[in-house]
Amino acid sequence: MPDRAERIAASTASGYSWEVMWSWHITEFEGGRPLLEGLALRLPAAPRGYLHQLIHKGKVHGDGLPLTAETVVRAGMCLKLPASARLAELAAAGGLPPDALLYEDATALVVCKPAGLAVHRAVGHDDNLTARVNGFLALRRAGYRASPVHRLDVGTSGPVLFGKGRQATSRYGNLLMAGQFDKGYLALVSGRVPDEGELTTRVPDGGTLRPALTRYRRLAATASLALLELELVTGRPHQARCQLAAAGWPIVGDRRYGGRPWPGLGHPFLHSHRLLLPALDEDRRIVVGCPLPAALAALLAGSGLSLPEGFAGSAEIPAAARQEWL
Repeated sequence: MPDRAERIAASTASGYSWEVMWSWHITEFEGGRPLLEGLALRLPAAPRGYLHQLIHKGKVHGDGLPLTAETVVRAGMCLKLPASARLAELAAAGGLPPDALLYEDATALVVCKPAGLAVHRAVGHDDNLTARVNGFLALRRAGYRASPVHRLDVGTSGPVLFGKGRQATSRYGNLLMAGQFDKGYLALVSGRVPDEGELTTRVPDGGTLRPALTRYRRLAATASLALLELELVTGRPHQARCQLAAAGWPIVGDRRYGGRPWPGLGHPFLHSHRLLLPALDEDRRIVVGCPLPAALAALLAGSGLSLPEGFAGSAEIPAAARQEWL
């Protein structure tokens, strides 16, 4: 059995940070529950007695104020926990840090995938997001397994939708195939890029070249770099990476497609900052924002670039879901 340090080290190697202060927004699924129950949903490996002590000592804050055991959490409330070695151990034992869960309802979970962690199990990827999510749910005693509805490349960070059980996963999969999902990406590329445009280069998919469409908008630029927001209208494998490289604007850190190496960056600067999907059985859309990871935000700052003020999905915008009624 690995000890605490080994568990945290192994988890950190796959992209999550553990010994940090956590903050997250209560989902509709969690709202209306006692504070202790809400914490247990995010830290399922933690003993209830330990969570009760955190509350009793005033360590759990909601919207900037200490909370009590009598608190009933509400959807949208921002909870904060202090950094501590014990919390890091318990979170690592659960497989997911508390802030990795971006959205949840009766049929779906949306989880933030860090760069370096595969969505599915494969050779060299015994530790993967699907295994972590199902281990997390087992600790909750959820009584079902979750499956990913879509995927992100190993080196890409961002939100991944999991269906709760086979029926929900199948229904979300049908909506995905019908083009009812929208995913927004951020990419840092080399070269001079126009303000906006479309990329229509054919890309390899299933052994043949297939049509693909990516829309882009330049958010910021220097003489040699450009920060782009991307909309992948089609969903081909490596679509953005292939098309940007073909246009002469390879993604920074994307060595496979000729991207510029960057010290300390071991993967492409490609992050999915927004996921939009329809809710099952309701006439509304769910919009989930996922902040730019701290390492990528620091890289941007070091290169003299930044996201526009108020940009959705930036580090300043809460990583919480909002709903748009159709």
